[in-house]
Amino acid sequence: MKPTHSPFDSPCKTVTDIISLIGDKWSVLVIKSLGDGRLRFTEIKRSIDGVSQKMLTTTLRGLERDGYISRTVYPTVPMRVEYELTDLGVDLLEPISALGQWAVDNHHRVVSARRRYDGDADMENRALAVHA
Repeated sequence: MKPTHSPFDSPCKTVTDIISLIGDKWSVLVIKSLGDGRLRFTEIKRSIDGVSQKMLTTTLRGLERDGYISRTVYPTVPMRVEYELTDLGVDLLEPISALGQWAVDNHHRVVSARRRYDGDADMENRALAVHA
């Protein structure tokens, strides 16, 4: 008989809930961009290579909803909107920066592992083709 309740259910759900937003690449890059201070939408977009306007808008809304960033609208013509990290966002900046540095420091190891794996997979596929 399988147990119906695991003592890990609640922490796993909590982690999943939080990581689901901040774990995506655009959120990480937005938080990192805002680490130096308040920016306008176009400044954030220029600082993140490859992000579409729609994706950036969606990401900013999610980060604002979860309390990582704040959005300030200035009643000017044209309207000016700026984004900045909240205290929660600033707290998140430290582990995100550490993860980013880890990625930079270990990128070559990951690339090497991929090459080894892909080479092994290619050899297996060739061996299977010969025996087929």
